Amino acid sequence: MSIPGLRVLREVAERGTFTAAAHALGYTQSGISRQVAALEKAAHTRLFDRVPGGVVLTPAGSRLLPHAARVLDEMDAVERTLRGPTRTESVIRLGMFFSAGTVLVPRALAALSRNRPDIAVTTREGSSPALIRAIRAGSLDAAIVTSRPPHRPLDSESPSLSVTTITEVTLMVAVAASGPLGDRESATRAELMDQRWIVAPSRTEEPLLGAWPSLPGRPHVAHVARDWMTKSGLVAAGLGVTTVASNMADALPAGVRLLRVADGPAESRRIVLAHRTDDVDPAIGAMIDTLRTTAA
Repeated sequence: MSIPGLRVLREVAERGTFTAAAHALGYTQSGISRQVAALEKAAHTRLFDRVPGGVVLTPAGSRLLPHAARVLDEMDAVERTLRGPTRTESVIRLGMFFSAGTVLVPRALAALSRNRPDIAVTTREGSSPALIRAIRAGSLDAAIVTSRPPHRPLDSESPSLSVTTITEVTLMVAVAASGPLGDRESATRAELMDQRWIVAPSRTEEPLLGAWPSLPGRPHVAHVARDWMTKSGLVAAGLGVTTVASNMADALPAGVRLLRVADGPAESRRIVLAHRTDDVDPAIGAMIDTLRTTAA
């Protein structure tokens, strides 16, 4: 088995498609296919099954993946050693859901840097399912993701990932202060049905985000945007409303305020940190403590 083949295995397992893996690694799609074919020949078994929208690991591929991740981590360590002595520090590769980088993560990492200068953190954004796959693939050490009731396991693979609750937030609706709901403290679901909604793009792996979860009908989607600054800018301009977590209040631009939803089921989300159960790195423990303190 070759090192490039193991890198392809990890990337395809994380990205879910040969096309996305090819883009990430700078390969052609046919190059990815050849590497997978060579790896499967060396392993004497099929490593991926095709499913609608991409590929998933076979049981054999799932057994091989953690070994591949360890080999690749060792190769990265060899490269760092050959580059010469560097400052001793723990490095955490952290994933985060798309709006976590607006308030929570920057504040927490700034505090961690002040209190633990021996810990370095690199970050990248992604959808919760993509981040969980990256942890399984070994390209992330931990990820901040959201969990909605009834808070089922983050994926169906074994062993289960370790999940630590950082905080729990309530959902609210962001509206323009100058709009028809701008002088209100709350609104009913029936009133919200008449609004133009700003939502994040839908993916097969994640439901559409932005519209209130329990609206009594199909929302009128006026704008689709993933970036939080874009969504809040559209709200401020009076072009629609969107659902946000209560902890985003400090990031609201001028002209935007938050409303409670006065009826229907209460809506909340947990912000959790997930990592592999065999990962007992004290640096991750220090990061968890800092995230919790910051969220509080």
